[in-house]
Amino acid sequence: MPGWLGQPTHRAWLDEHCRDLLAFGQLFPADGGGAAWLDDQGDPDPSHGVQTWITARMAHVYSLGHLLGVPGAGALADEALAGLWDAEHGADGEAPLRDAEHGGWFSKLDESGTPAQGKACYDHAFVVLASSTATAAGRLGAADLFREALAVYEERFWDEDAGMPVDTWDTAFTTLDDYRGINGAMHSVEASLAASDVLSDVLGDDEGSARWRGRALSILAKVAAWSRDNGWRVPEHFDSAWSVQLEFNADKKADPFKPYGATIGHGLEWSRLLLHGDATARAAGEEPPAGLVEASTALFERAVLDGWHVDGLPGFVYTTDWSGKPVVRDRMHWVPAEATAAAAALALATGEQSYADSYALWWDHIADVVLDHEDGSWHHQLDERNRPSGTVWPGKADLYHAVGATLVPRLPLAPSQATAVRRGLLLG
Repeated sequence: MPGWLGQPTHRAWLDEHCRDLLAFGQLFPADGGGAAWLDDQGDPDPSHGVQTWITARMAHVYSLGHLLGVPGAGALADEALAGLWDAEHGADGEAPLRDAEHGGWFSKLDESGTPAQGKACYDHAFVVLASSTATAAGRLGAADLFREALAVYEERFWDEDAGMPVDTWDTAFTTLDDYRGINGAMHSVEASLAASDVLSDVLGDDEGSARWRGRALSILAKVAAWSRDNGWRVPEHFDSAWSVQLEFNADKKADPFKPYGATIGHGLEWSRLLLHGDATARAAGEEPPAGLVEASTALFERAVLDGWHVDGLPGFVYTTDWSGKPVVRDRMHWVPAEATAAAAALALATGEQSYADSYALWWDHIADVVLDHEDGSWHHQLDERNRPSGTVWPGKADLYHAVGATLVPRLPLAPSQATAVRRGLLLG
């Protein structure tokens, strides 16, 4: 591996930083189970309630922490998992975020414990990811949660005819919204690849593994084609027929989950996921969809050209319009996290020095302005002058992207993170 990526000393720094992040987030457990949103100092902020995606992400990273041998991480993973599943009583038990009446998981509980309305693919993809990681980590009840999460996702969110997931239901799973979105689909790829590995590696279900791997590859092939047709800017929003809606949310340009235009970080994230999908198929002895690596490099190049250092200061703008002009110029912490991960993955896939150079450049940028050297973790949002801000992402909600940025450079492209760590493939 070229540059920093080949240096044991840099890998040691990544390992230390990963453990520092897990130490920062350790106060997340919410009363009754699940994860609280964290403020700038790492203290729970109850005003955000208890959210399923935050809970699942914390279950995922602390299950990884347990696999990494971090003392106390397993118990913290269990605290998060308790918001999603009753490990002692299983399907007959009660967990605050699980809808025992209609199935699936509420998106959040407010401060009073009242569930929000609606059920989202985004949340359920993270429950699949978290439960697969916890299963790989051997956490109590995780395998049962994993099986239920797969069943709910398969029944409610996977559209076999489209080869893509649907996005949002009402709470009772009776009415399906016409909106289709790339964000939920993107995290479905990650979750499906992780599920595929854990199904075969831990549960011995090779047939199920192949089915979930095929779903991830289906999504990746379609997104690559849509992006190619759109100048390698990933279309984010669609209608029920999967027709592109380029002007969606033009009046809510900074929406945290459905922003208008092209999301720079998603171009980088898809770039990396395409490489994971290609490597996973090849590891299984299958021929991946054509052109995934080429699509990965094109998405990366477009995102960097449109997003990096385009307004006078280092940093990635949040979104652009469809000509590449910045729309929201604030910097979100997860974008350089995904940029370093994508650069590391491309360096591994291609051996090209330019990706290793970009990787080092962006870690320098993270260390300069994104890391909070006083209170810990990463500033989740900076304004266009690289000053801490909280208009879209107040506080430091969770650790998912930052922890991932410390692991991807030390892992192979396949299998997925939990399975790779479980197999001892992490480079120290």
